[in-house]
Amino acid sequence: MSDAAKIDAYIEKHSNWKEALSELRAVLKQTEAVETVKWGIPTYTVNGKNVMGIGAFKNHFGLWFFNGSFLSDPKGVLRNAQEGKTRGMRQLNWNSLDEVDLDMVRAYALEAIENQKQGKEIKPQRTTKKLLVPAELKAGFEEDKHFKAAFDKLTPGRQREYAAHIGSAKQEKTRLSRMEKCRPMIMSGKGLHDKYKNC
Repeated sequence: MSDAAKIDAYIEKHSNWKEALSELRAVLKQTEAVETVKWGIPTYTVNGKNVMGIGAFKNHFGLWFFNGSFLSDPKGVLRNAQEGKTRGMRQLNWNSLDEVDLDMVRAYALEAIENQKQGKEIKPQRTTKKLLVPAELKAGFEEDKHFKAAFDKLTPGRQREYAAHIGSAKQEKTRLSRMEKCRPMIMSGKGLHDKYKNC
């Protein structure tokens, strides 16, 4: 089924908002954004990047902008999609087609497209996990400086994998056994799961 047919089916399925969704879709299709379906909902992209989407819910229908925080919002109508969780997404919600200002929708859509073309987007925040080195591994480093040097050369992700694998054993003898089994891989600069990565 083509994306256009999927969107037709989506609109049909939400019959109580059929006319409203059709109107929003018509406005967005007049722009240069490419109509597609993502997560089962009508989504509009520019250069493969998500710009906006339309959706229907039980008590309302809406239009959201993936990087809507960059919109000037002269009417002051945009809402944060999920306060405290989303940083960039903004949305417009309506309870009836009479509430929709299609000229405003067009203006906001065109600004969102232009913002995307200019590369304005909020990048996901990377959270770095703290490396928790188990006591047995620390002791191994103190005994063998080459072992410590080899561990330090590993990527942070590989270091966390080894530390978690060794530290997760309940008994000290198991932690020591795991460390000794991992030592040759660490010394050769390999990750704990490297042998599975090319499968």
